[in-house]
Amino acid sequence: MQQEVFEMVAKTLYGLEDILAKELEALGASEIKPGRRMVSFVGDKELLYKANFHCRTALRILKPIYSFKAGDAETVYNKALGIAWENYMSVDNTFAIDSVVNSEDFNHSKFVAYKTKDAIADYFNERFNKRPSVRVNNPDIYIHVHISHNDCTISLDSSGESLHKRGYRIEQTDAPLNEVLAAGMILLSKWKGDSNFVDPMCGSGTLLIEAAMIAMNIPPGVHRASFAFENWNDFDREMLERIYNDESCERPFKFKCYGSDISATSIEAARKNIRNAGLAKYIELEVIPFQQYSNPPQPGIMITNPPYGERFSQYNLPELYSMIGERMKHAFMGYNVWILSYKEDCFNQIALRHKERYTLMNGQLECEYRCYEMFEGAKKERKRKVKSKSEEEDVDD
Repeated sequence: MQQEVFEMVAKTLYGLEDILAKELEALGASEIKPGRRMVSFVGDKELLYKANFHCRTALRILKPIYSFKAGDAETVYNKALGIAWENYMSVDNTFAIDSVVNSEDFNHSKFVAYKTKDAIADYFNERFNKRPSVRVNNPDIYIHVHISHNDCTISLDSSGESLHKRGYRIEQTDAPLNEVLAAGMILLSKWKGDSNFVDPMCGSGTLLIEAAMIAMNIPPGVHRASFAFENWNDFDREMLERIYNDESCERPFKFKCYGSDISATSIEAARKNIRNAGLAKYIELEVIPFQQYSNPPQPGIMITNPPYGERFSQYNLPELYSMIGERMKHAFMGYNVWILSYKEDCFNQIALRHKERYTLMNGQLECEYRCYEMFEGAKKERKRKVKSKSEEEDVDD
């Protein structure tokens, strides 16, 4: 029996829209349209389940149920009151409403959420003399209201808790890297496990864990306790179990991930997270300052997220980034080195020319993600020879 197809919206972080679009395409989505921090697409219920389970760069998957024009909160209330809410929930369900408003006509997103909540409560009271309860934490049904100018969309949130919360992290350090951002950084590098992976400033191990999961194509949802769609009226448990137990796309990882940090506390946190993710066999850890790093495994790629921003004022950032550039030149020959940082001054201290760069958001900070190609000595020598030959030809002329 062919399933009904419908529009969905996958939310993501700024800069990862095209990566998420490729992930959705690989899962079989159609009519894929990247936007700002989102990708719209069309698919069926199975694709909705797969998008939640497999997409590494999605924060949540929304299923729009009603779109309309609204210039004030009262219109939102009246339109929401007209939705047949018994198709999506019952009086025995708890629910929560999240709202995002980008409009001069609406003063506060919480007021929009409040009016939508009133509409749902009044709808059930009028028909059943009873209303579902609001629960802020862990409700049965998550509802999302998005307003851009006068365009309003009410959606069911199929994910619930943000998909960046994979479920493997049990310890964290200061300013831990968002798991979706970490996965996006790795996917932007195009690394898929075809060499060793190194993070010499690994903190609690997020990049290492995401890298190992990408290398073996382990779905990011494998450690999640639940998804919001499991409380929907049409939930198909057999379908979800089939998706969860399908290991046909997993692959072997012939190399390893290597993480180190100056902080023994960070390494211990990373060790616990890695063990909880079931990846201890594939990740090696060491307490060592980056300036002492001298022998990275070959072949390899380095991706790291050094300190930056307001919370790291205790660091001498120019000195730190100068040291990073020195280590890159002397220890990481043959590597592509990817660095996420915030300030242009930091990158200037590295004193190397990058070959690629992307703008990414880390929390509220607009960061740059740069790639440096560290040529091996033989390649540099070959370049000199080519140049010398060219100069000889010019003399002969």
